[in-house]
Parts: sequence; C-alpha cells; structure tokens
Amino acid sequence: MRQLEKCRTPTRRTFLLFIFLAATLAVAQPNGAPAVITDPTQITSKQKFDIQPFTVEKLYMTRAIGDSSWSPDDKQVAFVTNITGRNNIWVVQSQSGWPTQLTVSNQRQANIAWSPKGRWIAYNSDYDGNEQLDLFLVSTSNGEVINLTNSPEVSEEGAAWSPDGEKLAYSVKPKQSPNYEIDIIEILTKKVTHLTSNTPAQLSNFNPIWSKDGKWIVFTQQNAAGKDANIFFVNATGGRATNLTLHEGEHNFTATDLSPDGKTVLITSNAGNGYENAGLLDVVTKKITWLTSDKWETTSGKFSPDGKRLTWTLNADGNQDIFLYDLAAHRALRLPLNKGINSLAGAETAFSHDGTRLLYTHNGPNFPNDIWTYDLATQKSQQVTHALVGGVRSEDMVEPFLVHYPSKDGKWQISALVYVPYNAERNGKNAAVVFVHGGPADQYQNFFVRIVQYLVNQGFFVIAPNYRGSTGYGKEFEDGNRFDMGGGDLEDVISAAEWIKKTGFIDPKKVAVMGGSYGGYLTMMAVTKAPELWAAGVPFFPFVNWFTEMENTDPYGREYAITNMGDPMKDKARLQERSPINFVDQIKAPLLLLAGGNDPRCPKTEAEQVVQAVKKRGGVVELKVYENEGHGFAKIENQIDAFTRVAEFLKKYATPAKCGCNLE
Repeated sequence: MRQLEKCRTPTRRTFLLFIFLAATLAVAQPNGAPAVITDPTQITSKQKFDIQPFTVEKLYMTRAIGDSSWSPDDKQVAFVTNITGRNNIWVVQSQSGWPTQLTVSNQRQANIAWSPKGRWIAYNSDYDGNEQLDLFLVSTSNGEVINLTNSPEVSEEGAAWSPDGEKLAYSVKPKQSPNYEIDIIEILTKKVTHLTSNTPAQLSNFNPIWSKDGKWIVFTQQNAAGKDANIFFVNATGGRATNLTLHEGEHNFTATDLSPDGKTVLITSNAGNGYENAGLLDVVTKKITWLTSDKWETTSGKFSPDGKRLTWTLNADGNQDIFLYDLAAHRALRLPLNKGINSLAGAETAFSHDGTRLLYTHNGPNFPNDIWTYDLATQKSQQVTHALVGGVRSEDMVEPFLVHYPSKDGKWQISALVYVPYNAERNGKNAAVVFVHGGPADQYQNFFVRIVQYLVNQGFFVIAPNYRGSTGYGKEFEDGNRFDMGGGDLEDVISAAEWIKKTGFIDPKKVAVMGGSYGGYLTMMAVTKAPELWAAGVPFFPFVNWFTEMENTDPYGREYAITNMGDPMKDKARLQERSPINFVDQIKAPLLLLAGGNDPRCPKTEAEQVVQAVKKRGGVVELKVYENEGHGFAKIENQIDAFTRVAEFLKKYATPAKCGCNLE
C-alpha cells in the first residue's frame, strides 16, 4: 500500500518498543533475533588485506531482481530484472537456467501476474517514473504487448487474475483523486466494473483477492494515515461490501489470502497485542484465531493449494525468516534459509500449483536479491536467478553490527545497523555517514544496499538507524512521530551520529548525513537544526517545506501528510517550525541534492527551493535533477551517475582515512 511513501523511497514495514537494556557487549534477543551491541566501544574492525576495490559502475551492474510469478505448469518463473538497464520482464526455468527476455521497454514494469491459462502475463508500467500506471498484458508465446487501460490521467495498480483467467481486479486512482477504488476489467471486452465507488477521501481500497470459485472478492480498506484498516468481503459482480473487522480505536487488519473453501481469510493485524501478527478470520462468525503472538513483525502469506498449510514471515529486528504452518498439527516450521531477508515471492502465491515447492527471494548485506525455490519434501533450496555478476565478490563486502541505543527522551531503544570497513584503526580519524531511510513508515533491514557497500569499501563507517516512526517494532513505536515529524525522529538520527563517534574510530569533523524521500527531509532537518554536527549533507528527492509539499504532491500523499502531521491552516505554526527551508540560514555543511523531474511525491521544486536559498546566502550546494525519473531512480545510467556524484561529494567533504581497505 502506498502511503509522503508518502514521500518515501519505495520499500514498507512497522518499528518496536524495547525494554531498556543496560549497556553490554551483546544482548540475547528472543525468537532467534541476533545479538545486539549497546556499548559503542565494542564495535570492531575485521582484518582482511585482499579486498577488491569496488567501483560504483561495477556494483550497480549487479542485477536487480523484482516481482515474480509461477507459470501455471510450475515449469517457469517470470520475474522483473534490470539486466538490460531497464526493469523488464524475463522468464527462466524454475529449476534455474539461462533467462530469456519477454518485454523490451524503456519504462519500468512491476506487479507481474501469470494468467491461470498461461497465455498472458499482466503487469503495470508508467512513464519515466510519473506513477500514472497502466495495466498491460504481454503474450508469453510471442511477446505481444497490449495496454488494457491506456489512461494517462488514471493509475491502475496491481493485477489479480480471476480463477478462470477472464478478468483482472486491481486498485485504481484518478490523478487528482486522494484515494483508491477497486475495479474489475474483462480481458476480451475491456468492460470495467467498479467494485467499490464513492469511498470517502480519507479511505483507500487495496489488494483484491478472488475466491477460488471466482464469485467473491476480499479486499483491504485503509485510512490515509496508514494507522487503521478493515477487511471487506464483496460479491465479484458488485454490490454492498461486508466489513469483517469492525473495531474500535486504530488497528490495522490486512487480508493476504482466502482459503480454498472460501470460509477463512488469512490476515495480518496489530489488534492482538500492538504488534503485527498472523491470524485466521472466519468469514461467517468474524472471529479471529491468532496464529502468532510475537512482539516483532509477522506478516501472513498464503494458503497452500490444498488448504492444509500456510505461510508467514517473521521480521525480528531487521532479519526476516519464512515459516510454514501445518493447520491440522498446529505446528510452525522455520525454513532453514540463509541469514538476511527471506521473503515470500510469487504473484498470487509462493506455493507452486502442485503444492510441492515455495518460491521465495533471499538477499543479505553481501548478496543482492535473488529468487529461490524451496522443496517441501527434501527441505532444500535451489537458486533460480543469479544477481551477483561482473566479478563482484560477496567476501569483499561487510556484514553490519546490530546496535541499540537509548533515545534522548528516554522513551525508546533505537535499533540501527553499523557497517565497519575492514582494517580500520581506532584512531579517531575515520569518516562516518548516517544513512536515513525513507517512509517514515519503513525499516532499514539487513539487506543489500549498493551505495552503502561502496562507501564502506572506500573506508566510510555507516550507521543506519530505525528512528521512531519506523515499522517492524510495533504500533506504539510506529506512532511515535505522529504529529511530531522532524522532532523526536530527528533526535534519534542525531543520536546515531553521536553513538558512532563514541566508538573511538571516528573524527567528529567527518560525519555526514544522507537519505532519500522522508530520509531526505530528515537530512535537511539535521543540517538545519544541528548544523555544527555535519561535514556534509546529501538529501535525495527530499521535501523541505510542508506547505509547498502538500500543495504540489499527489493528493493521496497530501491526505497522508495532513493525517500524520497536521492541517496547513489549523497547524500552521507546527508545520512552519518543522519545515527546514525556513532555517536554511543555519546550514554550515555543503549540500548535494538529487531529484527526479517527474516525481509526484516529492516534486523537484522542493530541492530547487533549497538550492536557491543556499546560493542566496553564499553557501555550498549542488543539485542534479534527472528529468526522466520519478521518486527514486530506475534507469541504470542514472543510478550510476547519481551515486558516483554522492560518493565523490562525500569523499571531498568527509574524506575517509586510509584504512588499507583496497589493494593499491
């Protein structure tokens, strides 16, 4: 679900309220979560003297693997990848092999779904990142492409096939609308049925799920704040929808699947204990049976084709595992997969149609995202795609430390990942970067981040905090920055810089801050509100003025901003105080700003305001606008150019120490 995602880098999730932990070398975490460092002096640098020097070009030529879908006969997997420098659709044998390209386009493609009869793959595509997505079909036999909707002023998102393969259900939003409805389109006639309509502006409808007989659809309706959601059940021909999760207070209920007999909805909700957990919702009685009660983030998956098993994922402090649950035995099995981020893949389901395998993706700090299959009988995995190419070696990358530090107001323990270059000396001469994720409802996890690994390879320390408002740690923490954006969450970011300096490795005059989207906003807040702290600032596709952001952003993002930060008329003083553009005169650090010319969430005019204001007062500022990009950069040449600029800028103003990281 898109929420000033809201002005965030595309990627989503929920953050945790921890009991305060006394400083110690490593604190054991429950439910298999990794050990935690709380004492900065316990951060160490490993010795390794045969490190391959990276280039930005080489790292960004490692392939990006995106959405995927089983073929109806389970012999193939379709997936999105940027092998050609563009995110197009490719097909590979499910036992692995050489992939073949199915679509050839200069535009990015996503949300792919293979039709039940096998003839078509449905997908979404926009124009140069403008997020006005159309719904397309591509023939699996000859690559013929059909634009089903062809509506430049309306965005159609997602694609769920009816069981007979004759219809598609999806979310739809006119460009000037603040919310999403759900439509169904008949493939042959292109006749559209409005499954929902006249939904209040503060509510949006997402993720339609068909019953196996094609007669019913389950969907999720969420408020603009992203803090409250219900699950609805409706006839596929239209009519009045039934709310299955009527409740008091703010709780999210999200449907992820409907059982084969149509009697039970598999759900994710924080209504049980304030943390996201998996449950079973009875369609008739509306009673919920909880499958998990963890105080992390559990996300439900899908039922097996026979309805006897189901899946979920557990995100424990930034590492994610996949679980298989036997409904009859009431037994959950954690799949024996590599450490990192393991996610359920596949469009309609991760289960193969014969129920013998699971499709999943794995990535870790030193491995890009790849598609794998897991054989349920042999309990073994097989790699399907191979993203690590171009001579890049995983052993030259570093795995981060998981750290916790207390917030300044004493309310929270903040979680962060800390990357340490090989062979660094604890001499107070090293440079550090505070890397701020977007969202804010998102989480920095233990996954592969190209620019982070490049910076560490070049000698930078990197700390990536999950400030209050992040996901993955419970409802109370995620609500921690509501109507306080740029306040407590900014203090958590500043605390990350102060924590990394206490390791003894860092020169206090060589600490930079960078981030994208909402992370770009916090970067701008950091350099204006704590100007003495930073050697450089790198905000990419940021917003800097709540008033112009609300005026110019997509109406959906405007609703999110109002419900999470305040009304520009009623809450004018708060929004003024939290708009970094009003405090540009305080900036001391040189700035590099990056923006997309077609960004509908954080328009390029936000970055341009900063450049004009800084130049007016004689400050150091650079700006690069990629006119053929949107919110985030999808084209490989722009990614390489952007992060080459970032790296050179940081090396200039926060020069890393010589650490013997590379062979000279």
